[in-house]
Amino acid sequence: MPADQVLRGLGVSQGVVCAPWLRFGSAVTTSPDDPVGGSVAAEKERVRAALESVATELDARATRVEGVAAEILVTSAALARDPGLVAAAERHLDDGVPTAHAVHLAVEGYSEKLEAIGGYMAERATDLRDIGNRAVAELLGVPTPGIPDPGFPFILVARDLAPADTAMLGESDVVGLLTEEGGPTSHTAILAKSLGLPAVVNCPGTEKLVEGAPLLLDGGTGEVVIDPDPRRQREAAERAEAAQARLAAAHGPGRTADGTPIRLLVNIGTTEDAARAAETDSEGVGLFRTEFLYLGRRTAPSLEEQIDSYTKVFESFAGRRVVVRTLDAGSDKPLPFLELPAEENPALGVRGLRVGTVHPDTLATQLTALARAGAATGADLWVMAPMVATAAEAAEFAALARGHGLTKVGAMIEIPSAALRAADLLAHLDFVSIGTNDLSQYTCAADRMAGGLAPLLDPWQPALLDLIEMVGAAGAAAGKPVGVCGEAAADPALAPVLVGLGMTSLSMAPPALAGVRVSLAGNDIERCRDAAAAAAAAVGPDAARAAVAAVLGTA
Repeated sequence: MPADQVLRGLGVSQGVVCAPWLRFGSAVTTSPDDPVGGSVAAEKERVRAALESVATELDARATRVEGVAAEILVTSAALARDPGLVAAAERHLDDGVPTAHAVHLAVEGYSEKLEAIGGYMAERATDLRDIGNRAVAELLGVPTPGIPDPGFPFILVARDLAPADTAMLGESDVVGLLTEEGGPTSHTAILAKSLGLPAVVNCPGTEKLVEGAPLLLDGGTGEVVIDPDPRRQREAAERAEAAQARLAAAHGPGRTADGTPIRLLVNIGTTEDAARAAETDSEGVGLFRTEFLYLGRRTAPSLEEQIDSYTKVFESFAGRRVVVRTLDAGSDKPLPFLELPAEENPALGVRGLRVGTVHPDTLATQLTALARAGAATGADLWVMAPMVATAAEAAEFAALARGHGLTKVGAMIEIPSAALRAADLLAHLDFVSIGTNDLSQYTCAADRMAGGLAPLLDPWQPALLDLIEMVGAAGAAAGKPVGVCGEAAADPALAPVLVGLGMTSLSMAPPALAGVRVSLAGNDIERCRDAAAAAAAAVGPDAARAAVAAVLGTA
């Protein structure tokens, strides 16, 4: 097969699919030469109504999905209601700019400012442009750009996807996803994985796709074959069928081939999430993101409201461990009622546990609610703080949490300083959990939404694996659990490496459980350690993958 018929990107969600492809609907364009509408006052009202309509639709979509998808949609709805965006559009209207173009200019102005800030704020620019496109379509009375609805299964091809569209893939005919941009920890990758949808991102060359010709997409290897011959299609279908049979047969607690226990847990974000995830074959929750209870609100949730929500989650997982992450606000998750100061680089500012130093009552109320809900349900409750950087912060949080009656207290390892001094943190804590998404980003100084930097965010980067190994060694020396709850935990190929680096639990989106369970069951602990040593000795992620495949016999 000619080389130009095979494209290669980053496989971010396991699975193989062969299907026709369609491109994502293009945005409506505007121009300063568009006809001017009615009076300025009337057009301002139309702009406000259009943005509110977009926000209402995003809120409605949030009620139809769960977990991270719902959180992202609620956050996007809040962006659509930002008074500053309306004010910017109104200034352009005052200057005589046509209505739809005024919205476009306002959105572009805001987006450019966010991109200049960088980090998580640059990520919001994609969301904001999507909001602008939707509002423009509303103003012009044309269909909103989005996912095609052809009435048959297809692979969706796009430059990138805004969260509002990615979150709705589960309701569409999309069976695979191919994007030119994005990285392994982008919202597109995270949501595709949560849906169990094969996905390849950061894939150049999509202009080579042939109209009417199917694609064979491998979300594990990142390979995309254009117009595969019947033999290749048949072989892919046979491999997929065999893999599905192995997954269907896998069940029970996570273990290596020699019986070493590795807890397999799920990541959740809402009470609805918990109810659904509780039906899966997991050993509990490794990451309960509590932000959803706070997002999109002008006032903080009351103590009683929090107790009620946490109680429902704990009851869903009665008898199983539930690891709760305290409020991770700030940066890309602004909460209006917190009134955090404006920062040039919020990703390096007041976020996570640091919010508790500015608003100690917010953290205290949450800890009180968790303790009461835990006591009322008898839950196996573990609580951890996000964005802990030093042993002193770990000690302060542990004292505060234990003072509220919580007995299992830990911290997220998301900052290199915390990984480097994990032994010092564990002197004050009962466990730690590694958030590989942020740890990758901070280790390699690469924004997770910067498609051109996606290779730096590859969880197979040896520098990241070195930090994970340090944390694993610190946990083993202290006799305390160390887990991974970032996206890296969902990669069946990487799972034996993580176990070999000392991880005692892996937490992931529910659809990834079976694949990881099968991978671990096929390798004993010594082979996992050999794989980890091979990965650590490699000089780059591709070399690490190849070295591990040779050790595990999957090359």
